[in-house]
Amino acid sequence: MKTLDDWLAYIERQHPSAIALGLERVAQVYARLDAATPCPVITVGGTNGKGSTCAMLESILLRAGYATALYTSPHLLRYNERVRIRGVEADDGALCEAFGQVEKARGAVPLTYFEYGTLAALWLFAREKVEAAVLEVGLGGRLDAVNVVDADCAVLASVAIDHVDWLGNTRESIGREKAGIFRPGRPAVVADPDPPGSVIDAPGAKYFLGKDFGYEVQGNQWSYWGPAGNRAGLAHPALRGALQLRNASAALCALDLLRERLPVAMQDVRRGLAEVELPGRFQVVPGRPQVILDVAHNVEAAHVLAENLASSGFAPETIAVCGMLKDKDLPGVLRELSPRITRWHLCSLSGARGASAKELESALRACGASAPFRLHERLAEGLGAAAAEAAGNDKIVVFGSFLTVGEATAWLQKKKKTSTP
Repeated sequence: MKTLDDWLAYIERQHPSAIALGLERVAQVYARLDAATPCPVITVGGTNGKGSTCAMLESILLRAGYATALYTSPHLLRYNERVRIRGVEADDGALCEAFGQVEKARGAVPLTYFEYGTLAALWLFAREKVEAAVLEVGLGGRLDAVNVVDADCAVLASVAIDHVDWLGNTRESIGREKAGIFRPGRPAVVADPDPPGSVIDAPGAKYFLGKDFGYEVQGNQWSYWGPAGNRAGLAHPALRGALQLRNASAALCALDLLRERLPVAMQDVRRGLAEVELPGRFQVVPGRPQVILDVAHNVEAAHVLAENLASSGFAPETIAVCGMLKDKDLPGVLRELSPRITRWHLCSLSGARGASAKELESALRACGASAPFRLHERLAEGLGAAAAEAAGNDKIVVFGSFLTVGEATAWLQKKKKTSTP
């Protein structure tokens, strides 16, 4: 294979299932690969909030001077986004080399796309001798490929209903899977304010939001308290949304618990939170009309998005451009957003998992939503129509999946280029 695109096409063909949970295959190859991470590892799981928590951890640790590693998924525009070393995306050559090492080590062992990617990232982190690694769980936790690594500290951002075909349809069953990243005798941070019993009873030295750590809003600032004491007079994180203080508190608690191995100064915390970036999480694109990009694709995330829209200032019209995957709770997600939306553009997503605009229409009707809507076979058509009808003071909110936000980001970048003289 010569290019990254060649490798990605190849690894996508190497397992009959896109998702095949289980650690036996990935552990076998991991043992052969000599990719043990030579530094403290923080593994972050959760239904929602894990991407934001990972971004804050990386940002603070970078400002503290550590050679960081970050592994996340999925990506918006480029596969390289998933693997960051010292705050920089891995380049094509490094990823190709890493995939080659995984291919050599796996022999006849079949690996999924995500398993290939996880092992390649771990190999790169070991080669680069990073000083702090942050790993985001892909799906669940117990049987996710990331869990091949024993975390020095685990963080569980939230437990909500999603991925029911793989994790079960109750918070108890989902919590049991997500708490699978905990390890006996090692700290685990639980940021869900109402964790299910399966999380409370899981192994590990657990630290619970509201009991062992927490936060308090103080006007335009906030304060954090946790195992290492208080941090007061903090500016709100650069990531928008009320729940980001919960995610920030979870990140700070994890750093408290690893302070002997990864000490960070107050100035590092301040800068890290002030300068953190994470596209697609209530991301406000500069310009008029205001465009908001959000990957919200389950009921809990849609509820948070609706709250963020409500607190983001008045707009005469709030126009939604929505594309989703058909295995999501379409009516549940749209029901959460419908009180905030004055007009809808429902778009088909490509691929076997993509919901059609007609399926979204059925879900919207099931919610009893009364706002007018239009159907589009392509997301670009919906974006163009929304942009054409929006006035300068209106808002356009694009949501429903990583695919949706990724396509929207590419569309906006292309539009900006063509409109620049």
